[in-house]
Amino acid sequence: MNRFNRVTAIFIQLQSKKIVRAKDIADRFNVSLRTVYRDIQTLVEAGVPIGSEAGVGYSLIDGYRLPPVMFTKEEVTAFLTAEKLIEKFTDNSIDSNFKSGMIKIRAILKSTEKEMLESIEENIEVLNRKPRLENPGNSNYIQKLIESISERKSLNIRYHTFYSNEIKDRNIEPIGIFFSNGYWHTIAFCELRQDYRDFRLDRILSISKSDVIFKKKHPSIKTYLSKITKEQNLETIVINVDKGVAQFLIEQKYYNGFVSEKFIGEKVQMIFLTSSMEYFVRWFLMFADKADIVSPDSLKTMLSKKLSEIKKRNF
Repeated sequence: MNRFNRVTAIFIQLQSKKIVRAKDIADRFNVSLRTVYRDIQTLVEAGVPIGSEAGVGYSLIDGYRLPPVMFTKEEVTAFLTAEKLIEKFTDNSIDSNFKSGMIKIRAILKSTEKEMLESIEENIEVLNRKPRLENPGNSNYIQKLIESISERKSLNIRYHTFYSNEIKDRNIEPIGIFFSNGYWHTIAFCELRQDYRDFRLDRILSISKSDVIFKKKHPSIKTYLSKITKEQNLETIVINVDKGVAQFLIEQKYYNGFVSEKFIGEKVQMIFLTSSMEYFVRWFLMFADKADIVSPDSLKTMLSKKLSEIKKRNF
């Protein structure tokens, strides 16, 4: 990227957040901090009112905004792809708001960019085997959760628990949302349990905001999930699976801690991280005759024991 394009991109980045750190700019464009300082000075000399605070970052003076009306073809294509993903994997509220934003984006595109969008729109599709959150009662759950986190106000939910198959009312203080294994989740501090819990959005039957402000200082969801991962003491598992069988494990493997895979001859070597060897070995039994355990040896021992139990019980 040449300097002119980089300086322009930095200007747009400054409009995207209240405070932008020099390190974030340097990391984005893979340049030194000295280069960032020079680029910022170029913008200041061009009349852009940029404020700065040592150790904090840069910010534009309130009220000074210019719309980033120029997009590359790659950016326009990314917008369209994002629209398709949001349509399938979020709730009605987020989908509706994004579509509204896309109409505004389309309105400022050049004729050639609009034509390109129209020509490829029917050639990008996202398939989702699981139904999205579309019921009238939960059409804006994600939006309500985001508002709750932003305003630091607790929520009242009616939740259908999986293990006990009970419906309970909970007061929660959400700290973040995430998408995993085909479902949206929220991590929230539950007043009933006095601890953090994972609530799956498709199991929330109703949700309403309260006027109660969070009293507890909560970690960010990124910090919380990182902490949980470390505490789980995940074990690494390596297995070799026959190619003919591996192709049918596409979705199942993600529910069992799949990390990566590579081809080794007629085998597919898969690496997993799991917190439950017992759970993994039960899943592995489904295709054990077409796979080999590379490591750890403890999994081989557990499998042997499980097979002995099955033989004793059934033969």
